[in-house]
Amino acid sequence: MKKVTVVGAGLAGCEAAFQLAERGWKVTLVEQKPHARTPAQTTDQFCELVCSNSLRGAALSNAVGLLKEELRRCGSLILRSADETAVPAGGALAVDRDRFSARITRALAEHANVAIEHRVVESIPEADHPVILATGPLTGDALASDIARAIGSEHLAYYDAIAPIVSADSIDMTKAYRKSRYDKGGDAAYVNCPMDEAQYRAFVAAVLAAQKVEARAFEDVKYFEGCLPIEVMASRGEMTLAFGPMKPVGLEDPRTGKRPFAVIQLRQEDEAASAYNMVGFQTRMTWPEQKRVFCTVPGLENAEFLRLGSVHRNTFVNAPACLDEKMQLRARKNIFLAGQVTGVEGYVESCAGGLLCALLLDGAPPPPKTTALGGLLGHLTRASDDYQPSNITWAHVARTAPRGKRLGKREQYEAAADSALRDLDAWRRSWRSDFGKTEGALL
Repeated sequence: MKKVTVVGAGLAGCEAAFQLAERGWKVTLVEQKPHARTPAQTTDQFCELVCSNSLRGAALSNAVGLLKEELRRCGSLILRSADETAVPAGGALAVDRDRFSARITRALAEHANVAIEHRVVESIPEADHPVILATGPLTGDALASDIARAIGSEHLAYYDAIAPIVSADSIDMTKAYRKSRYDKGGDAAYVNCPMDEAQYRAFVAAVLAAQKVEARAFEDVKYFEGCLPIEVMASRGEMTLAFGPMKPVGLEDPRTGKRPFAVIQLRQEDEAASAYNMVGFQTRMTWPEQKRVFCTVPGLENAEFLRLGSVHRNTFVNAPACLDEKMQLRARKNIFLAGQVTGVEGYVESCAGGLLCALLLDGAPPPPKTTALGGLLGHLTRASDDYQPSNITWAHVARTAPRGKRLGKREQYEAAADSALRDLDAWRRSWRSDFGKTEGALL
């Protein structure tokens, strides 16, 4: 029986471990919890979602929606668990964090081909079999330093921020209202806190004036553009937030029929709807300042914060320079990297990175460039002078426009998704007749 060690029980590590175990590999899954946790972690479960509970857009006209569907067709443990623990989120796929993590933890703990070890890994393991490092954006200092020594260059770092979570029963619904943007999904999955122009401008001024957690002298802070703290966005112009996370378009107040000047949206956090997270409100304001500033928001004057925002380091390697086409370290044979440590950004992309690493290790050819999985692999292998983490976008997917037709942007994306899924299915059939054996399996 082929053996593999997977270090890290996050989204990438768990997906890689499951895929290989299903294909007959003997998997040792190493997780540092409960002996150690990163600053962003609070539980001992696998696949703990620390930033948001959303896996983003579900529609196939979204690149991430296509990537999710491709993962489903490949028998992804993560996507199946997400679908089965979903909570209302309009046009997005969001999950009950605790049930999601518990389901994945149980599936791997009960798998006959998976052995779980709880210990801290401080250096690249020496082994006579493949090792997958899926230690995520908060890879420990000792292991990160060892990886840096192995690849011959310093690892890169930027900073991620997470948003606050509010107790549902502390929201004043006489001021807030339920509505999904454009009534998408029809389930009014979001609570909206509306502001008029004066309230908005006062809020922006308060955000800018608030005390922030400052970077230490030796830290070179690089934020991911898709996850900017609100104070960074506000510093780019007074109206930046109104055209970003506080955009009111499609969120008319059903009580008046009028559109507010700006809106703060709260998304359901758990199945019981007992908690809501502040959508797009990552911040590095100090905790006392967060309470002071956010309690000026209409509807949140008496908010109980179950979690306040914070900032954490995110470590990744220069994948095109350091990894080969199978996600193996060029400098160390049998050492593979998967997930955010390779420079993919986002929950779904991390899961996809784990699945890709497992399938390539098991002998699969690279997926077609016309698929989202192929596009994500292309991001990891395409040479760049300034390699930076990225979510999946349509720019990553090779597309051919339908001949003789003039389509709008949405129709173009839907056509590209249809083509991608046909190519994905052909790819699956071409190299292994039993590729989809896990699709109907009970976890």
